[in-house]
Amino acid sequence: MGVSLLATAVVNYTAAAITDRGRKRPSNEDAFGYSVEDGVFAVCDGMGGAAAGEIASSLAVDEVLRLFDGRSAGMATPMPQLAEGAITAANEAIHSRAQRNYRLSGMGTTLVVLVVEESHVWVLNVGDSRCYRLRDHKLEQLTLDHSLVEEQVRLGRMTPSEALRSPLRNVITRALGTQCHVTPDIFELQAEPGDLFLLCSDGLTRELTDASIEGLLDAGGSLDDLCVSLTKAANKAGGHDNITCLLVRAEGEG
Repeated sequence: MGVSLLATAVVNYTAAAITDRGRKRPSNEDAFGYSVEDGVFAVCDGMGGAAAGEIASSLAVDEVLRLFDGRSAGMATPMPQLAEGAITAANEAIHSRAQRNYRLSGMGTTLVVLVVEESHVWVLNVGDSRCYRLRDHKLEQLTLDHSLVEEQVRLGRMTPSEALRSPLRNVITRALGTQCHVTPDIFELQAEPGDLFLLCSDGLTRELTDASIEGLLDAGGSLDDLCVSLTKAANKAGGHDNITCLLVRAEGEG
């Protein structure tokens, strides 16, 4: 954990993160990484068995950070091309690693990435790890889950309560590394001073409702303390999966 700072022409960004094994899983297949200097923040939730899941999520985070390394020093590649390139590189790294080692066959990972450039923000996701924004005391989910049940909900074929109880709720429809190519969702928005972005794995959102997350974030405090509060609440609610929270706060100058 830790807080970093980046000064921009419009807003400053601070960040903190925590990952926790939870109470039921023997290992942690989640991974996170960020560079406030380069304006990139990532959370991944690996799959394919402990070793394979850990490898997939770590590879994805490493590739995304590598592709963005030095962006603030004047790289010419514009967004979202750079972000899409990072997703492609991460996907290829995982897929080729699995092809070379049969024990890693089928491994993959979710990915949610937040990229900031002054007040401009891009959010990219593959799978069911999420990005939220807390603004004016209201929590909003910015990403759409690539999961079987959530897609059924969006089509009107399943209610949200049915989705929560469905035995298929762990089935994701898009992941990094399981296919030769993957297409992320990309959302572009403007940050305002006071915005708080949460990137998280489903180990948090399976245990806590959006209303619970909103209440914990709205209570205020340091980003480190908020990460701890979220993790403790998810573990208290069951801790059935690995839990990862990455918080990014936009602050006004001065």
